[in-house]
Amino acid sequence: MLAPMEDVTDIGFRLLCRQMGAAMVYSEFVSSDALIRMVNRSLEKLQVSDDERPVAIQIYGRFVDAMCEAARIVVDQAHPDVLDLNFGCPVKKVAGKGAGAGMLQNVPQMLTITRAVVDAVPGTPVTVKTRLGWDHDHKIIVDLAEQLQDCGIQALTIHGRTRSQMYTGQADWTLIGEVKNNPRMHIPIIGNGDITTPERARECFERYGVDAIMVGRATFGRPWIFREIRDLLDGQARGEICSGREMDVDWKLDVLKQQVLTSVERIDEYRGILHVRRHLAATPLFKGIPNFRETRIRMLRAETVDELFAIMEEVRPLLKQSTVMPSENCCQEA
Repeated sequence: MLAPMEDVTDIGFRLLCRQMGAAMVYSEFVSSDALIRMVNRSLEKLQVSDDERPVAIQIYGRFVDAMCEAARIVVDQAHPDVLDLNFGCPVKKVAGKGAGAGMLQNVPQMLTITRAVVDAVPGTPVTVKTRLGWDHDHKIIVDLAEQLQDCGIQALTIHGRTRSQMYTGQADWTLIGEVKNNPRMHIPIIGNGDITTPERARECFERYGVDAIMVGRATFGRPWIFREIRDLLDGQARGEICSGREMDVDWKLDVLKQQVLTSVERIDEYRGILHVRRHLAATPLFKGIPNFRETRIRMLRAETVDELFAIMEEVRPLLKQSTVMPSENCCQEA
């Protein structure tokens, strides 16, 4: 599954990841307070295409009434396959105000919100995404998982870090496995954290028994990771063919160019390119090219599609000439 990521998992990127083999995609998180005020930026996040289904819309907030009203707005306008509640975002502007991972310090309120939202949108599966706990001394996920299940959620995603860890250190999957192996748990458990290679995805399925895995920042500049994971899990040669084409460096460069065009068409040329820059900066495709720094800088400073694509075409022969395999393990999980 494609993890929900702010300013990343817009409709264009979700569609691309579905084409690359993601079983399910999640929207950027949407503020419940902004939704009930009908803020345009938040309403734009509710755009859903039938081609990307199944799709989950994720909301966050700390007030029961606002979360329930926002949930109803999402269901009425987007008709998502799943409504996901964000109790895991660690950033200060969210968690510091008691929302997102901040709810890990107010479990009674978290449970009240969850139960109320489940009741507010009958007929729409409600799920939760959260973390192991607030900090190392308060890893509460094993007990919390049962409590959330009792509120009526249909699945639980667990990021294998505490809020205090943010995105640093290594994700701890042992407690994710403990939740999954708890005989009292019957809802699907989705594991999240440091899924950066197909081999790691397979290991997490086999070792921890999770029902699904969620991939975040490892998708930056590498949406084809879903195809690679699927091929490995299905016992096929890793990432050799997609839509009738060999998944070589030419194909991967064309995928990145298509991502640029999709972003530009959705927004506008200048802001569309800005939106994709993080993917161009993070992609492992260029990692094996020697003396690439100046070219990378020019690529990230390009302001028009023609300028950017001209630089990317300069890179194409360098990709073929490079004798160093691009590192596909350069990202950490969101």
